[in-house]
Amino acid sequence: MRFSMELRLVAVSVCVSLLCGSSCGSNASAPLVIWHGMGDSCCNPLSMGAMKKMVEQEVPGIYVLSLMIGKSVLQDTENGFFMDVNEQVSFVCDQLSQDPKLKGGYNAMGFSQGSQFLRAVAQRCPDPPMKNLISVGGQHQGVFGLPRCPGESSHICDWIRKKLNSGAYTDAIQKHLVQAQYWHDPLNDDLYKKYSLFLADINQERVVNETYKKNLMSLNKFVMVKFLQDTMVDPVDSEWFGFYKAGQGKELETLQESAIYTEDRLGLAEMDSAGKLVFLASDGDHLQFTREWFNEQLLPYIR
Repeated sequence: MRFSMELRLVAVSVCVSLLCGSSCGSNASAPLVIWHGMGDSCCNPLSMGAMKKMVEQEVPGIYVLSLMIGKSVLQDTENGFFMDVNEQVSFVCDQLSQDPKLKGGYNAMGFSQGSQFLRAVAQRCPDPPMKNLISVGGQHQGVFGLPRCPGESSHICDWIRKKLNSGAYTDAIQKHLVQAQYWHDPLNDDLYKKYSLFLADINQERVVNETYKKNLMSLNKFVMVKFLQDTMVDPVDSEWFGFYKAGQGKELETLQESAIYTEDRLGLAEMDSAGKLVFLASDGDHLQFTREWFNEQLLPYIR
């Protein structure tokens, strides 16, 4: 599957064995929780499995939890397409609250759609506390297109595209298709705000939930990685919380130009002023980066 092959770069592009000095971390490092992207699973040895091992090599003694949504790897993969996102978030919140190793807090790293799902965890479930949130190619303003859909079967991707194009905001599609829950149609902004079950809620599009805002602002750092050659996410600016201006699908606005920021619905403006927002870029396609880049850019937020 596509994500697995891309993330394989992390595992095989650089030698696995590294000499590790004092800078490699210690048993005092906060645990790390990982949430995979669409078409992937918690434990694929070429993607999340490799990522987990790499972090454990770089930070000896760290506890890394790669989230499995469901009771099996197959169910985990399928749930990334078909399980209501709000139910997924609740499932994860319960899992984290029951893990004694996370009691003192943890860092979180999401890949693609796993990023916005972990942000929902930060906003809705402050116990145990999330310290740093690292979004790797996450679509925080959603997507308006599905150029490439990873997965073993192309017919699933074709089916998803048809459903999104024909009625993303119908009740049946919203409840049963994950990608519809972060589908953001700027040409039908009113429909999006009214019927989006997940993204419009966590982005405070209808009402401002002060608890969401308070919880997100409690993060030490919110790190967002944008892939400069991304052919998967449309628009790619969503990876830095930007999006199309309402009413059209061509002109973009940055996070700082958006109402979410100017009205500070999520506390992002205040976090930005406090130096809590970090915007990073990788010169590759979606989720393509080297181990060297990871160690230099992201590892400091994990140790």
